[in-house]
Amino acid sequence: MQLVVARIGRAHGIKGEVTVEVRTDEPELRLGPGAVLQTEPASAGPLTIETGRVHSGRLLLRFEGVKDRTAAEALRNTLLIAEVDPSELPEEEDEYYDHQLMDLDVVLEDGTEIGRITEISHLPSQDLFIVERPDGTEVMIPFVEEIVAEIDLEEQRCVITPPPGLIDDRAEIVSTRDNGAEAGRDNGAEAGEEA
Repeated sequence: MQLVVARIGRAHGIKGEVTVEVRTDEPELRLGPGAVLQTEPASAGPLTIETGRVHSGRLLLRFEGVKDRTAAEALRNTLLIAEVDPSELPEEEDEYYDHQLMDLDVVLEDGTEIGRITEISHLPSQDLFIVERPDGTEVMIPFVEEIVAEIDLEEQRCVITPPPGLIDDRAEIVSTRDNGAEAGRDNGAEAGEEA
């Protein structure tokens, strides 16, 4: 199975290094020296990592055969793709690869269907599940312990315990009406206009 593990950013310096946007929880495993990665577009690769280092909080890579800034800049926005055994699991017990979570059914603890995971967004502060609801709309679910109660890969489902307003917009509408009623008491003209 092929997984996107990084996207090449801009060139760094004049000796062929590039910045990369890491898209894997295991950069030391997937993006280490000697790793051979496929690319998207395919014409840019395959690329073999020669060196890697962290500079100012960003991962910098140099690839074999890429010796100057011009060659490095030509790789900008190229996706780096690793070949991963589908049965391989992360080292930590409560960690998952994106491909394991894609298409899981998302349900509440009482079994109410919310939708299915169609995308996972990796943000600096947390990961988000993008969940497509049965009506075609999308909802974003933070992948945090307080909300995601259970991931059951055998049953292909994700059980969530969302706070009020995360899934059901009506909770927010009710609170807005309550605020409007209070505002109406303070300012009778506005309340009369709304009614």
